[in-house]
Amino acid sequence: MIPKSHVDLLTRPLFAHLATIRSDGMPQVNPMWFSWDGTFLRFTNTTRRRKHRNVTEEPRVAISVNDPEQPYRYLEVRGRVERIEPDPTAAFFAELAQRYELTLDGPPPDAPDRVVFVVRPEAVSYQ
Repeated sequence: MIPKSHVDLLTRPLFAHLATIRSDGMPQVNPMWFSWDGTFLRFTNTTRRRKHRNVTEEPRVAISVNDPEQPYRYLEVRGRVERIEPDPTAAFFAELAQRYELTLDGPPPDAPDRVVFVVRPEAVSYQ
């Protein structure tokens, strides 16, 4: 589903703007770390944040990633949070920190509340 011409936008350590739907129907968008395994997009979050409440109530999401070297080149992926996996040791958070070249001095203080949003793409658009 992801065009070969744009896979690099998912494999490079770029930020994805993750859009979720609030309970009042308004969208909420934040830049997020993510990973792509060829099937799923994965995001780290905590159970105490609005994003978690949003995707628990409404699993439809969208992301956009643009190429910083060619700003008009982008990829939009629409899909659903298929599952939310617990990450109480923040192992996935640490994996993403390494991907984004951030040095950690141990797990973050919110590690016990960490989860992974696993998103299955359903549609894409790109330029």
